[in-house]
Amino acid sequence: KNITLYRIYVERTLALIKPNAVDKAEEIEDIILKAGFTILQKRKLQLSPEQCSDFYADQYGKLFFPSLTAFMSSGPIVALTLARDDAVTHWKSIIGPVNSVKARETHPDLRAKYGTSDLKNGLHGSATFSVAKREIKFMFPNSIIEPFPSKEATAEYLSRYVNPTLLQGLINLCKHKPQNPCIWLADWLIKNNPNKPQICDGAIVEEVEYVIFTVLFGTFLNLMYCMVVFLHVYWIYRRAGARAFKAHK
Repeated sequence: KNITLYRIYVERTLALIKPNAVDKAEEIEDIILKAGFTILQKRKLQLSPEQCSDFYADQYGKLFFPSLTAFMSSGPIVALTLARDDAVTHWKSIIGPVNSVKARETHPDLRAKYGTSDLKNGLHGSATFSVAKREIKFMFPNSIIEPFPSKEATAEYLSRYVNPTLLQGLINLCKHKPQNPCIWLADWLIKNNPNKPQICDGAIVEEVEYVIFTVLFGTFLNLMYCMVVFLHVYWIYRRAGARAFKAHK
């Protein structure tokens, strides 16, 4: 039988609960979780008008831009990083059209429930994945959003770093034939992980400490010897100088 393998991509998007819907934040978060999203990051904050201008920079020059920045900076908002497969599209479908009045006429989505107008529509969602990366980075500066690896890159990584060790583990598993093969293989992979840090045992550590002590002690003795030689030479020259001074008198 031909088996079709589907690759599931866990995508991220940004959701904002706007000032007019902040008091319903817990209720909205419950809806988000029931829709299959995972909330990766969450913070409550209040943006300045300048920060709002930076966030909505793509809307700069439009007639509603001053009203938008004034409204978004008028009170606290809740920023959420959401994750699931096809997160951007799914979140946009849940919140609905920008116009809350029109949304009520078509289907009861989140903006229809929590919004009152185009401007005060209760919620924000990233338009595309590239926009989501920028917006998530804006709200959560420490976020790291890595690109999805290609099928070829994944296969190459497995063949280079995973398959050789795993194959050796399976060969040993067949030789030993343990009663619990899964536990045995897991223990074997942990013990034979080629990427694990190398830890020295106590004997090697003690030997290294002894070598370091010997080197330092030898250096100390050499310094003491040089000091003794210096003092001896200084004493000889001083006596010679004293004799010469008496003879001159």
